[in-house]
Amino acid sequence: MSQASAEIDASTEKPGRNVRIRWYLIALLVIGGIVNYLDRNNLSIANTTIAKEFGLNALQMGLLLSAFSWPYAIANLPAGYLVDRFGPKKMFAWAAGLWSIVSMLSSLANSFGFLYAARVALGVAESPFFTSGLKVADKWFNKTERALPVSIVNTGSQIANAIAPPLLTFLMLTMSWRGMFLVVGALGIVIALVWLRVYRDPTLKEQFIIKGAEFEAQLQPKEKQAGWGELLTKKNTWFMVIGAFGIFYTVWVYLTWLPSYLQTARGFSLSQIGWLAGLPFLCGIAGVLAGGIFSGKAIARGIPVVRARKIPIVGGALLAAAAVLPVAYVENTALAIVLLSLGYFAAQVPIGVLWTLASDIAEPNQVASLGAIQNFGGFLGAAVAPIVTGLILDATGGNYTMVFLIGGVLLIVGAVSYGFFVKDRRKPVAA
Repeated sequence: MSQASAEIDASTEKPGRNVRIRWYLIALLVIGGIVNYLDRNNLSIANTTIAKEFGLNALQMGLLLSAFSWPYAIANLPAGYLVDRFGPKKMFAWAAGLWSIVSMLSSLANSFGFLYAARVALGVAESPFFTSGLKVADKWFNKTERALPVSIVNTGSQIANAIAPPLLTFLMLTMSWRGMFLVVGALGIVIALVWLRVYRDPTLKEQFIIKGAEFEAQLQPKEKQAGWGELLTKKNTWFMVIGAFGIFYTVWVYLTWLPSYLQTARGFSLSQIGWLAGLPFLCGIAGVLAGGIFSGKAIARGIPVVRARKIPIVGGALLAAAAVLPVAYVENTALAIVLLSLGYFAAQVPIGVLWTLASDIAEPNQVASLGAIQNFGGFLGAAVAPIVTGLILDATGGNYTMVFLIGGVLLIVGAVSYGFFVKDRRKPVAA
């Protein structure tokens, strides 16, 4: 037994009693994720109202809807480094406070330029959220448990996607789109204050109780670790970027174009779209949880950790491709809705596990950095998806065939990238 473990006599401790706070922290992150995504979705809900008030054409509105993703993707790179450097307590609090202020300031917008700048600022401000959540899970859970809490944190976005249309529409109708921005922004301020009051890192004793031998290994002296920039020289990093790009691309086709597809290609009315568009996102909640649960149980059965992460990532992406590709040719509307819901469920299975995989193959001081670079790749896909989809629809007169074919192919690319090329390349720690 190492000196550190000898000093941490945990023989009589009960982990549940000592580290119960970790699940409260995960619950708070879920709530933070819901508020985070409501801030992202408020412009989509108010787009026609804002377009009419500001006299914006379709191209200008499309630029506004894409303004969040590009800066968010780029800002993930320094955000991951900053979370590793300063910790999740400070970075999440700063992020929630800043994105809330930006949301509230957006209510004062009186021009396209003002609102565009606000959306860019929102993308930058929100970039530390998921890397902070990953860092919390890395600190408070061992490798056999980690997939479930990371997946639970990621359900916040799916819950928000499902409740945003009715909730934000209600707020907009009762207090205008400006009031909606103010209310959602104020919620983020509350989250930031609660987080500052509640969050703390685990003590050495708690880390030993949670992680045991894994924690002892982290205390062993190691060779000098590569700097953050050197992560970009690693094969894993680039294949994770490619894989995340392929999976996120299709997810964001759903997020940005599903209501339009249901209305223009399937003939549903606006009132019908409200609940139909929510069905895939409700399935997405189950998908995120399923990936985390499966991964954790696979590890418990003795499957190597990295392989246990890759199975739901690859399997989910392939199942999503198998569901999405036929939609291009299905004439029966009910079957198309079923396939779309199955496709989104399956596309969400990898999401929480992707973040956990980063914590499994990165050194402890680079977990958030690698997760952020991977998320950068994903949000490049998220930024490209609505633009490419719009170009396809303009070129084909509103035909979605190529939209679903490209989405399905990129899901397969994501599965291949993770399945064959992402490996645990860390040097084993000497006993």
